[in-house]
Amino acid sequence: MGERIKVLTVDDSVVVRRLVTDVLASDPAIEVVGTAPNGKVALEKIAQLAPDAVTLDIEMPVMDGLETIKEIRKIDRKLPVIMFSTLTERGATATLEALSSGASDYVTKPANVGSVSESMESVRQQLIPKIKALVPGHAALAAPVRPAFAPGPAAPAAGSLAGSFAGSSAGRPRSGALKAPRALVVGSSTGGPEALSAVLAKLPASLGVPVLVTQHMPPVFTRLYAQRLDKSSALRVVEAADGDAVVPGTVYVAPGDFHMEVVRRGPQMAIKLNQGPAENFCRPAVDVMLRSAVAAYGGELLAVILTGMGSDGKLGCKAVAAAGGQVLAQDEATSVVWGMPGAVTREGIADEVLPLGSIADAIQRRLGPAGRAPLPPSAAPRSPALGTTRPTAPTSSTPARPPAFRPAAPAARPPQGRW
Repeated sequence: MGERIKVLTVDDSVVVRRLVTDVLASDPAIEVVGTAPNGKVALEKIAQLAPDAVTLDIEMPVMDGLETIKEIRKIDRKLPVIMFSTLTERGATATLEALSSGASDYVTKPANVGSVSESMESVRQQLIPKIKALVPGHAALAAPVRPAFAPGPAAPAAGSLAGSFAGSSAGRPRSGALKAPRALVVGSSTGGPEALSAVLAKLPASLGVPVLVTQHMPPVFTRLYAQRLDKSSALRVVEAADGDAVVPGTVYVAPGDFHMEVVRRGPQMAIKLNQGPAENFCRPAVDVMLRSAVAAYGGELLAVILTGMGSDGKLGCKAVAAAGGQVLAQDEATSVVWGMPGAVTREGIADEVLPLGSIADAIQRRLGPAGRAPLPPSAAPRSPALGTTRPTAPTSSTPARPPAFRPAAPAARPPQGRW
């Protein structure tokens, strides 16, 4: 198995430091080499101990987690750093800021649990697989996370949309003309928030297809994440609501704790949310979204799998490929964790395996005219100012989402209790 993974735990709470230390010490592949009560001490210990990974609290005295991750990235761009976050609007906002500043991933602190042993089990299920996946050489040891919630050169394809895709690699030979995609579906997990942001930032507002996104995230996080994407992207980005009409030029982000499907309702496609069983230990799950997209659009799909742990999306992409749709996967070199895109690549169903910086261009080429087409008159306009509530139309068979999930103006930061 090799040497154990050396971890530094940073938290101002003695109780939390002890809990995390005990959880990590219970795994024979991990060694806690030190702890720190704040970011200033953490930076000193990183230099002294050279840990393989760091767990980092967000709210601390002297130097908080946000300042600390920025300082860490000045001296080490690759050291895996996992943030500890709370399932609150304040915690989610700070965590998304930490991810954009270079944090590798995050775990949520257990809430409303009845005992220390339950808290430890919650941390164990989330944290240990992520540490093993993020540390080079240990990804094979990482089991799927239970959320608290060498390919050869691409062969040119025939047909009007085939074009030339030189410079990428692929594992799926093609024959015949490609179908023009009518929807873009994207799945991601660990490292996905920043990867997806980079891809969407390069897509034009005139994109002639809808974009469906499943990013493994808990409630609250997905709403705030959609708002951040809406500000940074030319496209309209919303957290999906049950009954939303699916229109070109809009990005629909699956809400935390809900599977997102696209279904046909007469001549119109619509969003359907459900809280069915988790798949691949996830809800929302990429496979659920992809299966529904195949049922709705057949092979007129372009699926993109970005960085992430596990293999969620592999079975869905097999369905896309079998229907005649197209599949892109992020390459290993630019992925934070090459689990999800790696599973698709090894299955031989990716048309192209691309570095992150090339994915947006490949999307536009493969969409053909829809990659540059102006929006039709029926498409929804650019989203109004954040805080405007969008109407939803829940179906009788699908539970309406609680008000907490609806887009709303960012609330005043509540005082945050200690865990």
